[in-house]
Amino acid sequence: MKRLKPKFMAFWVSILLSALITFLGYIFITYFKDDSWLYIVVFIVIISIIFIITSFFIGKLIELKLKPIFKIIRDVPLDETRKNTSSESPESFSIDLNAEVTKWANLKQDEIKRLKDLERYRKEFVGNVSHELKTPIFNIQGYILTLFDGGIDDPRINKLYLERTVKSIDRMISIVEDLESINKLESGELKLVKEPFNLIRLVEDVFEIEAMIAKERKISLEICTPVEKPVKVYADKNRIMEVISNLVVNGIKYGKKGGYVKVGFFDMDEHIVVEVQDNGIGVEKEQLPRIFERFYRVDKHRSREQGGTGLGLSIVKHIIEAHEQTISVKSQPDVGTTFSLTLQKANA
Repeated sequence: MKRLKPKFMAFWVSILLSALITFLGYIFITYFKDDSWLYIVVFIVIISIIFIITSFFIGKLIELKLKPIFKIIRDVPLDETRKNTSSESPESFSIDLNAEVTKWANLKQDEIKRLKDLERYRKEFVGNVSHELKTPIFNIQGYILTLFDGGIDDPRINKLYLERTVKSIDRMISIVEDLESINKLESGELKLVKEPFNLIRLVEDVFEIEAMIAKERKISLEICTPVEKPVKVYADKNRIMEVISNLVVNGIKYGKKGGYVKVGFFDMDEHIVVEVQDNGIGVEKEQLPRIFERFYRVDKHRSREQGGTGLGLSIVKHIIEAHEQTISVKSQPDVGTTFSLTLQKANA
């Protein structure tokens, strides 16, 4: 049956129906030619038989054509139950297939949406990389050309332009290094070196490093949770220092003059929750889902004035996820922003 073609099947159905009609006609003419009421009975019988035969063959044809589609949708070989479909009616097979097609179509719609989102993200990412690299490259080009055009002999600008060129080069290097770090974190190439350490001391070290920039902006750095003993966590110390530093610097850059950046700790059984809070400009609710994206800037003009690569929060998220922990953010415009992350508690 599986090798039957539609035309071949139609030919045999025609032969069978013709033979049936001829046989019934012969019987009727030979034995019932004087009983006119039998015309109606014979007509009904012939129609019924034709209907049954036609339904059977059409059902088999539909089943034969739909089985390969059904197997593709299921994406697995048919099991023994499905192989024995000769005992199933075409209607039950069609109903089963309809349910499978609907389920498959819904899954494909979700996949298409996800692919479209990825394509949008890819385009935005390529555009952002291009823009971030274009600015320092054009700056370097302008400074070098000015020096070539005689500026190198002018003591008023030669050193200044060379210093600006170095800053632009450093910015490009920072962007490339941050992108490399993210790539290694995503691919698993960057191995974490976990060890127990005092998280309080690490935060104090970050505060010492960032004290000068905080003082310039008149922003206080505080540990807001009273802690009587060390807070021990088990993680990659250097990477967590990078996380805390990024979050603290982020709070300083987007903080208000005379504001604060506070770090708090909360014991949650097997984990320590760390909160980094500021009372800065805040973030609109609709922008929060994208805040960890690469190069995404809430206030693009202010962000570039403050420096940085636009990759800090993306790196933070990847480092925390590499530790198999979580990070979240809540914010209100003109009120402030709070980042909350979990770390594994070190064994006592």
